Amino acid sequence: MKQSIPILTLTQLLTATVAANRFTTVAGIQTGADLNALGVSRVGGIATERIPVDVLGTAIVESGAAIAAGATLKSDATGRGITWVTSGARLAVALEAAGGAGEFIEVMLIPNAA
Repeated sequence: MKQSIPILTLTQLLTATVAANRFTTVAGIQTGADLNALGVSRVGGIATERIPVDVLGTAIVESGAAIAAGATLKSDATGRGITWVTSGARLAVALEAAGGAGEFIEVMLIPNAA
């Protein structure tokens, strides 16, 4: 089992369906490609539900591609973590590697801005 050490977890009201372990926005949806995030959803949910979102500390994120440990991450179009290269909001630092999409890795959340 992967570990996460959240320092701050907020309860978020969803406005759309959100999968577990995805970057989410303050609007209560999964983060789109390159966008800022509030944090990472601990569980999935549907519109009008409230879910816990890890905002500070470490969290478990689903990968959208292969990721090297230590890489800076951003969001893909579905809120999964991918390697930041030259553009988009920097959301986290990978504490573990992912061999491809669909893996769950621990990340250190960082303050972000596009």
